[in-house]
Amino acid sequence: MINKKALGWSLILILVFTLILSGCGNEDTASSQPANAKGAAASDVIKLTFADIITNPTFQVALEEGIFEKYNIDATIATFATPAEGINALFINQVNVAYGADFPVLNAVAKGDYSIIASNGTGLREEDAKRWKLYVSNDIQAPEDFVGKKLSFSRGTFIPYLWDEFLTEQGVDPDSVQFIGQGGFDESYIALKGGEIDGVWAVGSVLLDKLAALDNAYEYTDMSATNVRIGGDLIVQSKLIQENREGVKNLLLAIDEASAFIASNPERVADIMYDKVKQPKEHTIRDLQDNTWNLHYSEESYEKISSLKSYLLAEGIIENDFDLASKFDLSLLQEALPDRVTYVP
Repeated sequence: MINKKALGWSLILILVFTLILSGCGNEDTASSQPANAKGAAASDVIKLTFADIITNPTFQVALEEGIFEKYNIDATIATFATPAEGINALFINQVNVAYGADFPVLNAVAKGDYSIIASNGTGLREEDAKRWKLYVSNDIQAPEDFVGKKLSFSRGTFIPYLWDEFLTEQGVDPDSVQFIGQGGFDESYIALKGGEIDGVWAVGSVLLDKLAALDNAYEYTDMSATNVRIGGDLIVQSKLIQENREGVKNLLLAIDEASAFIASNPERVADIMYDKVKQPKEHTIRDLQDNTWNLHYSEESYEKISSLKSYLLAEGIIENDFDLASKFDLSLLQEALPDRVTYVP
C-alpha cells in the first residue's frame, strides 16, 4: 500500500528539482543568444517592415543571406509598384522603413513626423541620369511635336518635375501637354504600346527592353540631357529612432553589409532575385552595374533636395514651408559609418 504522505513529499521534491533544472536551462539559453556586430543580444530583436519594389535587391539580399538576422532585425518586405507608394505606406503604418527619390521623401517629411537617416547613394551621378530613358511615340520627332500630347507619370514620383524641366528646356510650355497619372511603369508601358499615351520616362533593363521592342515608339533621349538630378533617401518614422536607436543603427549596418555583398556577388544576387521575384538573371546583373547602394550623406545631396523643396513650394505641391534641416537625423549614420557623413544640415 502506497504511503500518501511519502508520495506527497516525493512529488514536492520532484517539482523543486524540475524548477531548478528549468531555471538552469533558461540561463543557458539566454547566455547563448547570438550577438550581432555591436554585441546586442537576440532579445533586442527589432521587427521592421520594409517598403520595396521588385527590382531592388538590397533588402532581399539582406533577408536571404541572413544579414538582417545577424543584426537582430526581424524583417518583413512589403512590395509596391513604386518607391513613392512605399513611402505613402508610412502614413498608414503599413511599413516603418522606406526609401525613394527626394520628391516623395519631401512630401512625406512635410506632412508628418518622419526622419531622413541617410542617402542611399543613387540618383546624383551622370550614370544614374543616363539610366532614365524617355520613350515617345513615332510621331514625336522634334520638341514642338510634344504640344497637345499625352505624357505619362507615375503618381507621387518625381516624374512631373522631370517633365516640367525637360519640356521647359526644350522650349515647350508644360501647360500645352496633357499629363496622365498612372499607377506604375507596367501600366505606362501598356498605355504607350496601345497608343493611349505618347511619352513615358522609364528605368530598369526589363522595362527598357520591352519599350525598345515596340514598333510604335522609340528612345528620344535620357535624363542626362536635362539638368535634373534626383537623390535617393532612406526614411523612417521618427518614433522608431526614439524608441530603438540601437535597432535603427543596426539597420544601417545591415544595409551597408548587404550593399557590399551585392557589389561582390552579382551572380548570387541574380539567383536571389530570380527566386524571389522571377527577374531574369541577366537583367539583374545589368542593373547592378549602376544601382548598388552606398549609404552616406554629402553636401551635394542636401543641395539637391533643398532645391527640389523650393520647386515643390513654388508649384503648390507642398502648401506650407518647413525647416528642412530639422527633418534629418544623421546621428545614427555618424555612429554606424562615421566616414560616410561629410555634411550635416
